[in-house]
Amino acid sequence: MGGVGQVPGGLVVVVVGSAVVDVLVLVGALVVMVVRGAADLESEQAARSSKTATVALTPTCVWRVSTPLIIALDERFGEPVDAYVNGSQVWLRDDGPGGTTIEYRLHPVADFRRPPDVGTYELFPGVALALATGGTPAASPERLWDGLEAFAAYGDEVEPAVLAAAGTEALGIAPDGAGLVDHKSIGDEWEQRGGNVSIVERLLEQLQA
Repeated sequence: MGGVGQVPGGLVVVVVGSAVVDVLVLVGALVVMVVRGAADLESEQAARSSKTATVALTPTCVWRVSTPLIIALDERFGEPVDAYVNGSQVWLRDDGPGGTTIEYRLHPVADFRRPPDVGTYELFPGVALALATGGTPAASPERLWDGLEAFAAYGDEVEPAVLAAAGTEALGIAPDGAGLVDHKSIGDEWEQRGGNVSIVERLLEQLQA
């Protein structure tokens, strides 16, 4: 299978099998032919596409971890709806603007290690209870989590300032940063480094840039 196409400037593009032949008509019968493999053409197309690709940005707000933050989460939100072995704690609440579902995610520290003899689902409730009652938690909040992030759970469009106001009302504590972030780049780095990266610090770096 093959094909011929004429482009401006006297350049004739001929496709022969899996190869692309550029035929440049110079003068009269003098012809110069340059053969390029299909893989080279695909590589060029991919490079052009990557330059024009848009980055998906997510409205978010972030709180650095603190004892008052952990107590507020426990008192106002209750136990997380889900907890993960990597230390993440998640709440889903319909208290965003217009009833938008907001995901509140407590991110673990880069070198997270769950205290011995504490289960995945018992970690947050136990630490929060100890802090609220003046007890000694299995580990300090700063050794377990870097901070809290809030964003629209299902991709709804929410202005960062509106999201921050909703989060402040829900928790009684204003966030340390709000704006648009590139979740994909942070997630890619987290995977490449085997989780040894502070998601909260990366979020704040983007928000303060």
